[in-house]
Amino acid sequence: MSVPPLRVAELKRIMRQHDGPVDACIVGCGAAGSVLANELAGAGMSVVVLEAGDWIDSREDMVNDELSMLGPLDWDDLRITDGNDPIKTGRVNTGRAVGGTTVHFTAMSLRLDPSDFEIATRDGVGVDWPFGYEELAPYYAEVERMLPVSGPRRSAWPSGAPYPHGALPWSAKDLILGHGFDKAGLHVEMTPHAIATGNVDGRSACMYYGFCMDGCKSDAKGAMHVTYVPKAVAAGAEIRANCFAVRIETEQGRATGVAYLHEGEERFQPAERVFVCCYAIETPRLLLNSGNLANSSDQVGRNFMVHSGPIVYGRFDRPLDSFVTPPVGIMTRDPYRCDPARGFVRGFLLNTYCQFPVNFAQALVGSNPDLWGSELMDVLDEYAHWGLVATLGEVLPNPDNRVTLADEVDDNGIPVARITFSYGENDRAIIDAERELGERVMEAAGATRLLTSDGTHHILGTARMGTDPARSVVGPDCRSHDVPNLWICDGSVWPTAGAVNPSLTIEALATRTARLALEHAA
Repeated sequence: MSVPPLRVAELKRIMRQHDGPVDACIVGCGAAGSVLANELAGAGMSVVVLEAGDWIDSREDMVNDELSMLGPLDWDDLRITDGNDPIKTGRVNTGRAVGGTTVHFTAMSLRLDPSDFEIATRDGVGVDWPFGYEELAPYYAEVERMLPVSGPRRSAWPSGAPYPHGALPWSAKDLILGHGFDKAGLHVEMTPHAIATGNVDGRSACMYYGFCMDGCKSDAKGAMHVTYVPKAVAAGAEIRANCFAVRIETEQGRATGVAYLHEGEERFQPAERVFVCCYAIETPRLLLNSGNLANSSDQVGRNFMVHSGPIVYGRFDRPLDSFVTPPVGIMTRDPYRCDPARGFVRGFLLNTYCQFPVNFAQALVGSNPDLWGSELMDVLDEYAHWGLVATLGEVLPNPDNRVTLADEVDDNGIPVARITFSYGENDRAIIDAERELGERVMEAAGATRLLTSDGTHHILGTARMGTDPARSVVGPDCRSHDVPNLWICDGSVWPTAGAVNPSLTIEALATRTARLALEHAA
């Protein structure tokens, strides 16, 4: 069904209001929850989606200005972080809006590699997924058409090509840094993006504003609030914004619904089925705050994973104007698959990248304490002359990296998440290799000065999917081993992290989960 990206006021006007019990209550309206709502409502189920954030109207609430958008899209609630390598929290790994993190993601849309589903069998580390790449392939294709995904007609990495829309054009940064990739012996091509390069469902083609991470005013980016959410509302789903889930209620071993806060008042939504889609921090927090729910395996919260992501900055004599066009440009996956000769298992990818001035300054200062004073000002003054190569590396699962409940509570008196994270030896070896190859590319491209920053991307794990109830939280269909009418469907169920941006896989997995849940209900 073709449904244009209606303005928020119109969506609210036509949205069905559900009173009393529903067939499905979905917690979280991001990459997974939005897909589930569309699928389940489209099949005739009564659906209520509880979203902690507010509605965002692309044209009314988003502005192409970095400073103005600091805050409206951020999840800045209290979280406690520790371990040897405490992660940053906030917008970098969580979304708080109807549409979730997809409202401000870079739109990078890559499939996992077939090898990612069986790293224990292939490489002797981690665990295998309970199914292989071929199981998800048709769902990947459906999501790529729905968003739609733009990308090269021919690809060195076969999965996903040809894409529904033609690739974005190469920018000045891509042309200059592309020479460095080439001289380093790496194959490059334009990254697949969830960005329309032609009009679709009343949405504009990409206008190359470059503000993807502050929201897309043209609706070209395939965020959930302009793709799946309007279709879900048209099919009869109710999206309740500003509703923070605090507890899943159970009776005789089954979920009975979700208690949530709205305008400071606790309410309860009874439901025949509950789907938790809060991502890798808030999902385990909700389960643990619900009386340690679905945790007979002691796996809820464990195996928290990130993607490693050092960035290499290169200064050039001519302006690169990296801020023109979407942030992510060309990429290579040559270092992705495992090569024992490198001294570590698994791998990573590289892509050209852009940070706007505030983020650019924060990232450099945070990782380079000696960069200050007049030298720092000189770097910032030449912002347009700096090009970036970003990396994305696989981090292996470790049960000691985990989300637990802290002693601290939020403004509502609910225990907040404590995230404990430390890199392993293999993870650090990949980070060193990411940085070294990024620097080699920059030098080959002709950069006159190099700087680097450290950091992580994305969050995954904490509610592992598997076939053994003693070692996993949900089965291959994302249904809880312990609670038969409870599903967990988001990045938390990933057994391993791969080294690609996770949204496309989360959306494909949610499509599959919904279809299997509907079969189960039949």
